[in-house]
Amino acid sequence: MNRLDLLSLLLGVYVLLYLTSVADSIKWLSLAMSSGATATISSANYCDSLVGLVKRQRRICKKNLEVMESVKLGAHEAIQECQYQFKNRRWNCSMVDPKSLFGNVLKLGTREASFVHAISAAGVAHAVTRACSSGKLTKCGCDRTVKGPSKDGFEWSGCSDNIAYGIAFSKTFVDAREKKSKKSGKNAGRRLMNLHNNEAGRLAIEQNMKVECKCHGVSGSCELRTCWRAMAPFREVGAIIKEKFDGATEVKSVMTKNHPRLVPTNPQFKPHTKYDLVYLVASPDFCEPDPKTGSFGTKGRVCNKTSKAIDGCELMCCGRGYETRKRKVVDRCFCKFHWCCYVTCQECEREIEEHTCK
Repeated sequence: MNRLDLLSLLLGVYVLLYLTSVADSIKWLSLAMSSGATATISSANYCDSLVGLVKRQRRICKKNLEVMESVKLGAHEAIQECQYQFKNRRWNCSMVDPKSLFGNVLKLGTREASFVHAISAAGVAHAVTRACSSGKLTKCGCDRTVKGPSKDGFEWSGCSDNIAYGIAFSKTFVDAREKKSKKSGKNAGRRLMNLHNNEAGRLAIEQNMKVECKCHGVSGSCELRTCWRAMAPFREVGAIIKEKFDGATEVKSVMTKNHPRLVPTNPQFKPHTKYDLVYLVASPDFCEPDPKTGSFGTKGRVCNKTSKAIDGCELMCCGRGYETRKRKVVDRCFCKFHWCCYVTCQECEREIEEHTCK
């Protein structure tokens, strides 16, 4: 083997190790696919049976067994939300298999990777906070700091969502892989990108908390109003993070006083805030299958013939054209309400046109 071949081999090994280490940071999402059947959640072996955790996450798991069901639920909701928000995009958050999840897509520091990190960190924070408020966890409960009279004329009462605990746990568990690699200094830009987007996802919940109220008084009057702070539904959080995806900032890593930080690639752009998503690498077009980028291509995808947006046949099919076929669907129709209390419906068959990319 000559020197050039040896250098190529070493470079290939380095790239492989780099991509593997980057992918590890999100492998915990495979919790959503695990049944946990190999051990009960109260067993000491439960955390060792979970797929995709790094050592630090396993230690956190063993110290917080009762929280792990919420973490698993948060991972599942994050994947579902990703697939919902991107169902009409060329990249539709498709999963390769339960272990590798989205495949090579997340190995690149693209917008898509930024969204997955943000929505997954938000998913854990949201699910853990919800479990606190519902009384499922002994380590936390309602947010008792929100109490007393309000300057707006109502009384803080009820069970305010303990978002502080949910965010703290998400930060401890989700960011564990990134903090592990901090000392090595390797892949500093990607580590900073992941940590930034994780935090942006959590902030999307915190910054969009709502005030919900209940009126008290004679005959439904509102002589006294009690209110509490509540999280927005996760569907709303997903939409907010999706907007941040569309406006994400391309950044690069620079050294400042021996510390890496992220700055906009284009100096004419306004610096990003902690609420924005950032990415390091431009996304592929996802038009054709490409194992290197994890693209499945758009052949066979359903498109909207009349739309001029990304879900339209022209953009979705990347100019390759589309095929049209007719198929029959069955819907419920002529529904009637019967007193008391049930509904009966008939089944109606109709023919629709479906367009798929060539």
